[in-house]
Amino acid sequence: MKTKGFLPTTLTVIAILAACQKEDFSIGKVVDSVYTDYTVASVLAGNYAGHGDASDYTWDASSEISIELNGNAIASNSPHVVIDGTKATVTAAGNYKVTGTLDNGQLIVETADEGPVRLILNGVNITNATSSAIFIANAEKTVVVLNDGSENFLTDGSSYVFENAGDDEPDATLFSKDNLSITGKGALVIDANYRDAITSKDGLVINNGNISVQAKDDGIRGKDYLIIEDGDITVDAGGDGLKSNNDEDASRGYVYIKNGSFDINAGADAIQAVTDVLVGSGTLGLVAGGGSSSSLSNNTAKGLKAGVHLVIDGGTFSINTADDAMHSNNNLCINGGSFNISSGDDGIHADSTLIVNGGEIVVSKSYEGMESMVAVINNGNINLTSSDDGLNAAGGRDGSAGGNFPGGPFEYSSEDFFISINGGYIVIKAAGDGIDANGSIAMTGGTVLVNGPTAQDNGAIDYDIDFEISGGLLVAVGSANMAQAPESSSDQYSILARFNSTITAGKLVHIETSAGEDILTFQPSKNFQSLVFSSPDLQKGAGYSLYTGGDHSGTATDGLYEGGSYTPGVKFADFTVTGKVTVVR
Repeated sequence: MKTKGFLPTTLTVIAILAACQKEDFSIGKVVDSVYTDYTVASVLAGNYAGHGDASDYTWDASSEISIELNGNAIASNSPHVVIDGTKATVTAAGNYKVTGTLDNGQLIVETADEGPVRLILNGVNITNATSSAIFIANAEKTVVVLNDGSENFLTDGSSYVFENAGDDEPDATLFSKDNLSITGKGALVIDANYRDAITSKDGLVINNGNISVQAKDDGIRGKDYLIIEDGDITVDAGGDGLKSNNDEDASRGYVYIKNGSFDINAGADAIQAVTDVLVGSGTLGLVAGGGSSSSLSNNTAKGLKAGVHLVIDGGTFSINTADDAMHSNNNLCINGGSFNISSGDDGIHADSTLIVNGGEIVVSKSYEGMESMVAVINNGNINLTSSDDGLNAAGGRDGSAGGNFPGGPFEYSSEDFFISINGGYIVIKAAGDGIDANGSIAMTGGTVLVNGPTAQDNGAIDYDIDFEISGGLLVAVGSANMAQAPESSSDQYSILARFNSTITAGKLVHIETSAGEDILTFQPSKNFQSLVFSSPDLQKGAGYSLYTGGDHSGTATDGLYEGGSYTPGVKFADFTVTGKVTVVR
């Protein structure tokens, strides 16, 4: 059963991890096993399956009923099309081919039949100054077909006139009280001046189409669910871009994007769901709240926002947001995809658990790069730039920019917060702490390069309980006052070097064996006064030399040199690894 709330799922994960910590601190292994199948498909299996069916998109063309729009008049020879001035009401299931222009009129569907109503739009332009252009008042299922090669336009006015006092529906240019599907290889352009552009009070499935909407409020909304299988979709919305908002059923209220191309500019959230936001593939360009440099009043506008699960299996994302670029009130999992993120707050945030199993992730601007109570990185290429912490394990609900979130309904202790790095390639450039855990850190593999703070009140690595490392390469440079290395109980050896003065960004730091073998040459991108280094190459009892400056003939990637040879600069110290953590001064 899928849980809507924040507490049960969080505490379940915490209980498992806390128990594991007390025994052998194999956090990453436990979380990895729990979320081995944490994919779009596995989460989608807990949701209502939707109403789409392959048979919805095929029909006998000879059965089509013609509806001709002629400015201030409508013509049809079918008894199932009731015409009243500039209003045409479809009263029976069937296939209705609509053509022409309608001035200040409306196309209505109202039928109790069990079969679907197909509205085949073939060059339609409908305006309505006081209500929806198309209003599905009652139908088992309606399919709006955008005929191949056709261009279709729907426009409403800035105020609606309702039949009864107290009514608030319809409230969208294309509005359906029941299940709605959109398909076809034609185009649909909607100018929504009242509120939403497309709304279904039940489920909304977009199978295909070139859809472009401008909306005063939300762009495209399916209350029970919004499923987009394919299409080319452009949304310019004053409110949310894509949305599902059924908060009464844990199996509904979700957005699922299977594929497609999206260009969304939203005043509020670009994509938002009460329960789950799920993306299998596609190309998504998302701007929310005016972007990361916005001075607009809505600084809570997020890119992808989920109430329960945010899961990405793949796709190409460009996200520019006033608030978090990717946000879940509970769990967030990235299994693949390419991400370019610029955020006015967190790049990627989960209130409970953040899992990264793959992907190419670049956060070029953020307050904090990645943040969650529990953060687990199993794979992926990650590059984080932040004005505060880079990778942060902190708790509470995300109310504003900041690491420890005050005012939450639950109290947390340091044992509740974990960062587990089991693989991947991670580069961090942080003005605050590079890696910060209000609890513990475990690293079993991967490569982590931290260009940490220059200010003395933060550190390249900061943790409250312990940091155990058993594998992988760790290089972290930053200020010296709060510099921390992994714990002496770790399986892998580490060094912590504190330099006598600040070393200028761009100067090399180099470690070689007593035989002259290069085991580290790194070029920090920021000024630094400390170095934390851990590698399987460090051996107990072996002698090493630490240099600063000099030159290297190899190739540098993110400051880390491979191949070539080192021309010595200034030797800082000779040292011998005597324990799991060796301090070099």
